[in-house]
Amino acid sequence: MTETPEITQEISELVEQVFVIEQITWGGPKQAYLVRFEGQLKEDSLKAHKSLSEALKDKNLTPLFLEGKDGLQVVKIIRGFPKPKKSNPWINLIMFLLTVASMLYTGALYAYDGPDLGPGASTFGVFLDNPAAGLPFTLALLGILLAHEFGHYFAARINKSDVTLPYFLPFPFSAFGTLGAFIQLKSPPRNKRELLDIGLAGPLAGFIVAIPVLLLGLSLSEVERIPLFIRLGDSFVLEGNSLVYLASKFMVFREWLPTPMSYGELSPLVYWVRYIFTGLPTPLGGMDVILHPVAWAGWAGLLVTALNLIPAGQLDGGHLLYSLFGKKASRMVPVILITLLGLGFFWSGWWLWAFIIFMIGRVHAQPLDQITKLDSTRRTLAILGLILFVLVFIPIPLRAVTGPYFGP
Repeated sequence: MTETPEITQEISELVEQVFVIEQITWGGPKQAYLVRFEGQLKEDSLKAHKSLSEALKDKNLTPLFLEGKDGLQVVKIIRGFPKPKKSNPWINLIMFLLTVASMLYTGALYAYDGPDLGPGASTFGVFLDNPAAGLPFTLALLGILLAHEFGHYFAARINKSDVTLPYFLPFPFSAFGTLGAFIQLKSPPRNKRELLDIGLAGPLAGFIVAIPVLLLGLSLSEVERIPLFIRLGDSFVLEGNSLVYLASKFMVFREWLPTPMSYGELSPLVYWVRYIFTGLPTPLGGMDVILHPVAWAGWAGLLVTALNLIPAGQLDGGHLLYSLFGKKASRMVPVILITLLGLGFFWSGWWLWAFIIFMIGRVHAQPLDQITKLDSTRRTLAILGLILFVLVFIPIPLRAVTGPYFGP
């Protein structure tokens, strides 16, 4: 687009309909904008951005609303208008079917209750012998993941945002048979309200489904005594605890699990705080729940919710934090990185997450309109979303115990 005096004058006149202009700065080759206006909006920012966007759409221009200095507001006009690209739903379907097969395989292995296969034995044969054995786990976890992703999807559609269908990621050689799923917005969110709606809807929908799945799975599970001594070559895995997971086990079994043989000289409160954040001491000789595949899927659903709600960058929790605090949200990244690096000494997986957040955690989804603030209802929901993160966060997700190992 070539800027003529007539076009520049027309742009200024359109902006003046919604904005009291105090200063104009025209961009050059090094600026990312065509023109920058400073001043004050004449009307509600939500309505102003919508009307100005519509007015500039035919000119292939997009307005950005920003907070300026000294109480001023800024309108930047940039070249181009978001034009959603078509996606291929066949890719979504193929990845979904591969993920279902991968989860069935993992679920069948988890449900296997036959003789020890021994080293070098084919686990694929276990799956072929009884592929239906993986159905309870697959249906339970798939229901949680579908709720999560379509929570995002329908929230985007309600806000009239173009979005892809979910992309599921198969991974048969993992604890869950999948690396999860994701959707992609085809254009930037219009404002913080839309960003919050889309970001929160997924974890909230997944959590709502995960809780009854977990409670059902726990009711199908049994409590057994953990061996006091682990022999050389033997091993087992202890799943980590969040406040919600601890409370769920207490609701079903009326005891805090895993229950140690003794709290020693510690008060139960101090013991549980230490155990939740370190996984130590290993409660050998105590009682713990042996998870049914459905319960395992429910626990995985809580973990997925927690990981997505980490308040950083492009994660759902990052969207919540940015919608509340704007650019100040980036100040949380060093705190999160230090916390994850520390927890990594008890579960090394956090070091990978620290690296991921270091790479993507400093960049937030930038709405086109950054002036419109959350209304009171959405602000409350955003705060509740961050509280939910605290409740479902699992400091030590998994801890392998290998023999020889003696209990207390």
